[in-house]
Amino acid sequence: MAVPNLKIGSGGTIKLPPEIYRPLGEQPLTVISASSAHLLLGRPDAEGPVIISGILEEGAITDLLSYFNMFRKTGILNIQLDGGMKSLYFQQGEIVFATSSFASEDLGEVLFSLGKIEKDALLELRSQVNRHNSLGKLLVERGIVAPKDLWLAARSQVEYIIYTLFSASAGGFYFQSMPIEQEQILRLSMSTQNIIMEGLRRLDEKALFMRKIISLQHYPQETGKEAADLSQAEAKLMNAAQSGQQNAQDLFRQIGLREFDGMRILFGLIERRLVRMEETPTTEIEGVLGQILAAYNSLFKVIFVRVLKVSPQFPQEVAQSLRDLPQPYSFVLRDVELQADGTLDGHRIVENLVGLTEGDKKKLLADSLCEVAFMETMALRRELDVEQARPLIARVQEVTTKIREMIGRSE
Repeated sequence: MAVPNLKIGSGGTIKLPPEIYRPLGEQPLTVISASSAHLLLGRPDAEGPVIISGILEEGAITDLLSYFNMFRKTGILNIQLDGGMKSLYFQQGEIVFATSSFASEDLGEVLFSLGKIEKDALLELRSQVNRHNSLGKLLVERGIVAPKDLWLAARSQVEYIIYTLFSASAGGFYFQSMPIEQEQILRLSMSTQNIIMEGLRRLDEKALFMRKIISLQHYPQETGKEAADLSQAEAKLMNAAQSGQQNAQDLFRQIGLREFDGMRILFGLIERRLVRMEETPTTEIEGVLGQILAAYNSLFKVIFVRVLKVSPQFPQEVAQSLRDLPQPYSFVLRDVELQADGTLDGHRIVENLVGLTEGDKKKLLADSLCEVAFMETMALRRELDVEQARPLIARVQEVTTKIREMIGRSE
């Protein structure tokens, strides 16, 4: 959560932004510690009191996990990062569970990345999730995923949430001392000390792998060199890469490889000069999807130029808003970066839609880009005067109407 600098008023008052004071409620706070450099408020008598908090710096995750493990702490370590929150659950110093607000670390995304479910089925089930029906329960009841596969995916999800923390270099954290409910405990494949060592190893090896892979959005292509003595996983990846039409991330999913395992195998094939990496094609996106993207990107570019003149922080606001989008928009726009001219990467978006029917692709793409346009319209109203904003808002409405007519829907 990005928090602006706060100033102390002449009467000793501090004005907090709504996203800070609303979760605190109206119960009184106690000054836990203070100095000329900090102020820590809390509720030490509340259930799950915050007993440790601080700033997350590069390499701090290792020290934090080691500390809670060494002193056999029980409670929840909450880690605030740019774009989301992760929570690690400790039982007597051992990590027993983890959750994440990042869309890419959702259980459904893990199952999709392992090739256990298709996107259209995942989207349909997500629309039925409520407090009585979890995604996991629906998956098992419908026979889409076997109970064992669901359990393995849940364990993979927790381990992935933890391992990706080792690359975090900025953020904040706080630890709540509280008992862990039995249903929150998931037996992991290794102890916390081993998780720490594995996390550090993966961090080093991933840096090595990416020197050759460059990007998981690049396309592995065969070099034509004769392959011999391939493992089963290597042979499957080589076979899947023959067409040269899928990026590395999609290839891993197709053959059911977890990301790190896929990177390790792909790196080995590149080292043996059996595979080379090619950049994502820059060809135009054809058909109705291309027309929808072109219309909205042209609109986004115009808005970006106008608002940027009066609001230099506009790119950061748009990037944060993209990360905060609800489902299903976050599903369509996941891992989509804001370009330097204010447009969105159409190839990445189209890749996110792979596996859906053509009708669903058009509707979801149109709805998602309409949501972004609405979000930017709010910025127009806020940053520009009425006369400046009016023609741009009219253009947003014009583009939205045009796209709805194009896909055969009027509202």
